[in-house]
Amino acid sequence: MRPLSPAARWCLIVLGVTVCYFAAGRIGIQWAIVREQISPLWPAAGVALAVPMLLGPRFWPGIFLGALLTNVALGPSLGMVLVISAGNTIGSLLAYAVMRGLGGRNRLDRLPDAVLLVVVGAIGGTAVSAALGTGVLVLDGALGPGDFWTTALVWWTGDAMGVLTITPLLLLAPRFRLPKQVSLIRWGEAAALALFAIGTAILASTTTSKLFLVFPVLVWAALRFRQAGALLCSLCVCTFTIVAAVRELGPYGSSELAARMLHVQAFDATVGLTALVLSTIVLQRDRATAEIADAWRQITEMVDLISARQSLRSAMTQRDDETQAACSSRKRSR
Repeated sequence: MRPLSPAARWCLIVLGVTVCYFAAGRIGIQWAIVREQISPLWPAAGVALAVPMLLGPRFWPGIFLGALLTNVALGPSLGMVLVISAGNTIGSLLAYAVMRGLGGRNRLDRLPDAVLLVVVGAIGGTAVSAALGTGVLVLDGALGPGDFWTTALVWWTGDAMGVLTITPLLLLAPRFRLPKQVSLIRWGEAAALALFAIGTAILASTTTSKLFLVFPVLVWAALRFRQAGALLCSLCVCTFTIVAAVRELGPYGSSELAARMLHVQAFDATVGLTALVLSTIVLQRDRATAEIADAWRQITEMVDLISARQSLRSAMTQRDDETQAACSSRKRSR
């Protein structure tokens, strides 16, 4: 079978990116609360930022086409949809360029990488696409001028939550490997963590006084299951919070839309930041411990090697001394 040409490979990857963005966009639309188009949780934004970080910026047409297919049926017009799709693409590429310029890496194994993803990716880049998209809707007449800030806040919240919850998982996916020979106790602990995460997420969505219950579970997930466990728990909590906010349940039922989105944004950002930063710190600790253990092993090997050489040298010196003593004894006996 002949290998694919570079052009064919590029087209195939762009098609895959388009399909992934469109699928994530369709999931986000299920929670739309403004024009059945703007959702407080937009997983497609996480896909859009992960694409240049994992594959490179040259596959940006996949982001644009995915956004175009997602929004073309929602309107308001083809020209406005083109501008909105361009804004989604520009926001993710701009965030990627800034993070790379500041030394950010994809592995998220350093605390500065996690901070850059939150500040630049989840807050900065999404603000660009939210402001541009909302401004276009106002200019086209699909929204009134008085709805700009509320709509932009919902848009920004959704994109930021998508980046904060989906992008780290996608960055982690290429390096994830199922552990071998997992004990039943470990599987039981994972099942218990999943039940506690779902249970506390549901309780946190009922009343404000129960919001803090999710943080011990995040600490448990980060310490025992590292980034994969903490990020999945964060996604679970943020999803239940968004559903409660969309359906006006629990602590979000009596608030106006803007206040509701600020409440959700603050809580979900705290949850996502806690999970990402804490799991990254634990990963750094594990790496430092492994480096110290490796350095200690190398030092021990060097000490053993030096000791062996010294012992060999002492043995050879002792043998030479014995030989010289024997020769001297023979000379005196003669």
